[in-house]
Amino acid sequence: MAATAAEAVLSAIPPDDSGASTADRYDWQAAMAAADALGLYLNALEDGRLRDGDDTRIVCEHHEDWAVVRGADAELVSAKHRDPSNGVFSTLNQLADSGGLAHLFGRWHVLTELPSCRLVTTAGLARGPAQSLEKAAFFLRDRRLAGETLTASGEHEQVIEDFARALQQHLPGSWPPPGADGSEVLGQDRYAQVSRFLSLLTIEHGKPSRQHVGYAAPGMYCDPVLNGLGLQGVSPVPAWEAVLGLFRVRMRARGPVPRGALPAVLAYRPGTEAPTGVDARDLAARIVTVADIDVALRAALANPGGYRPLAPIARLTRIAVKMTVGGCTDNSIERAEQLRLDYQRYWRARVSGDPAARAVQDGLRRSLLRVSDQATSDAIALGEDAWGSALWQKLQARVEEMAAGACPDDLDADLRLGGICDLANRCQVWFSSSFDVEAELARLRAVGGTAP
Repeated sequence: MAATAAEAVLSAIPPDDSGASTADRYDWQAAMAAADALGLYLNALEDGRLRDGDDTRIVCEHHEDWAVVRGADAELVSAKHRDPSNGVFSTLNQLADSGGLAHLFGRWHVLTELPSCRLVTTAGLARGPAQSLEKAAFFLRDRRLAGETLTASGEHEQVIEDFARALQQHLPGSWPPPGADGSEVLGQDRYAQVSRFLSLLTIEHGKPSRQHVGYAAPGMYCDPVLNGLGLQGVSPVPAWEAVLGLFRVRMRARGPVPRGALPAVLAYRPGTEAPTGVDARDLAARIVTVADIDVALRAALANPGGYRPLAPIARLTRIAVKMTVGGCTDNSIERAEQLRLDYQRYWRARVSGDPAARAVQDGLRRSLLRVSDQATSDAIALGEDAWGSALWQKLQARVEEMAAGACPDDLDADLRLGGICDLANRCQVWFSSSFDVEAELARLRAVGGTAP
């Protein structure tokens, strides 16, 4: 009896397993997998309740970033985050390489072409070869669903051939070069196989980036589910955090090891057969079922406070409070704190061995106060209600432009900026209109914060 797609995906041994140990760097992938799970869960609802016997599940970090399994069917999913600075996918080689389609094709090929495949990415597809490939995939999928032969018209033939050549550059020896005689003429068998792959491929592009998914995901992915449960008007944030938490854990899991760290005594004695598949127990910790989603959602809805994201902890230093009131970002505040400490260390070392250092430090303080005064005027002139962030940018520009001789030669621009941060911590520089800093510090201490 021929194997099903689900059997092939669950039983075959992947060639590498690095994803599960490094998935903590890919929180965006966990979010995309959670979105898939919520879609599967919504499909499994009947009259606001989970349909009995639904065995749909997601297997994390197995063959690809995750695999969706339902009954005898399976789909391999590759998730590729692409920062805006990298732009859209414009060439077939980019899609095959950094877009992950070559790896996806390789796993599909090894799994005897049984599963369907999907690429999930933040990047769009540029006009030209990238969009032409997507159109060819649409065309071939329609023919497959209609039960027709997977032959492409003249409009799609060239892009399929070009994509096959791009795949060949990034595939291992398991996919031999096209052409029986080793020539560069694409063999018909390879052309047909690439056509079959494209007929099973979906490209989902334009997904929210990692900078935005945390804000967009609750409304985009949880609101429809809550509506399906008859819970209109309920905040989707706790539900999203509960489901995302499942995937954050499961995408890092390597599964239970029944023998722990015990040595494999006599495991490979003469006559022992080589392992042919994956023990189902090794996948247990990587699987999220729709029943798991149901439990997580209902727990979050019953106790929403336990699943809300933690508020950021306030830093209890004067400069941190003043920059916060001025509208500066957390990253700017952290940098300012570090530069202030670096500046203090510089002068501790300088003063301890140089009797004239105090006079130099006093002269530098006067220069930095003048720079701060000028930068503040520039920032306020922009007319923004919160001008602290603009001041931070103006200060960086002005300390870099300070004339030679205005400060010690070994005091670079970052340390000069650290000097201004030290002045701000002494309440000699402000990032907003002045206020009672000590009262604000007392209030923050009452609700908890990070010690200075």
